[in-house]
Amino acid sequence: MRRGEEHFPCPSPLLSSSCFNSPTMTLNERYTHILSYFRESQPTVTTELEFGSIFQLLVAVVLSAQCTDKRVNQVTPALFRRYPSAKEMSQAEPEDLLELMGSVSYPNSKAAHLCALSRQLMAENNGEVPSTMDELTRLPGVGRKTANVILSVAFDQPTIAVDTHVYRVSHRLGLVASTANTPLKVEQTLLRHIPASDLSRAHHWLLLHGRYICTSQKPKCQQCPLTAWCRHFGKQAK
Repeated sequence: MRRGEEHFPCPSPLLSSSCFNSPTMTLNERYTHILSYFRESQPTVTTELEFGSIFQLLVAVVLSAQCTDKRVNQVTPALFRRYPSAKEMSQAEPEDLLELMGSVSYPNSKAAHLCALSRQLMAENNGEVPSTMDELTRLPGVGRKTANVILSVAFDQPTIAVDTHVYRVSHRLGLVASTANTPLKVEQTLLRHIPASDLSRAHHWLLLHGRYICTSQKPKCQQCPLTAWCRHFGKQAK
């Protein structure tokens, strides 16, 4: 079994035949079918980033911007051994971090951000990662997407981070309108339609689907368990 295939078992015949891209399908029906599939097939799902604390999760998410989780997981073990918490990392210089994380994308800016955010955490939070959007986005190198990942994964708050995978999959499936042309608009639409109890998992459901099945250049529609309710597939099939 190849990496990622375990995330996407085939739907049951009942699911695959019901409401197959009906022209009368409503948005709520699309959400209902797609969320039902994910709840049944992936009841437990979380980030593929490897970490041992909330601070380490924050570091990993910062490193993952425009970089694969696989690459991040290759560099973080050595990085976390030397700098396991904000206290140790706050005493480092960007050049020190670069020795261990030079293979990630944009290493210079990320190293500078990690040193700066570690110092800010020590100065303002005794080294602890805050649990609010406002506090998180005040940290160097932390934008809304990164903050939402932390709030969801670390603090189990009902948020949803919209990265390139979530953005693409949401549009292709038809979960958002074409006018939802920014990550924030996609996030706001998903928040309106996905129950709070599903939000923390929904980010990973959509992200993993985009990473392994609904890929950017050559989506694997023939392997996709969601074609019955996918707007993009319905248009292609006409």
